[in-house]
Amino acid sequence: MFGTEADAKAFARTKFEEGLIVNAGTINPHLPRRAIASGSIPRWLEETQEQEAPDPNGAQEPGSR
Repeated sequence: MFGTEADAKAFARTKFEEGLIVNAGTINPHLPRRAIASGSIPRWLEETQEQEAPDPNGAQEPGSR
């Protein structure tokens, strides 16, 4: 078990890159419940990169702090 999804993805990425078959999923009480099959692991790992991508303009919305 991992404390965060980022930790789980880091572990899964390492094992996937080693050529192992990887499955992932959430456990109670985490919602929404998800099961990520081995064929969907690459797409799941990419979700992290998309969410963590910085704003290409490097700016905040006007008036935001």
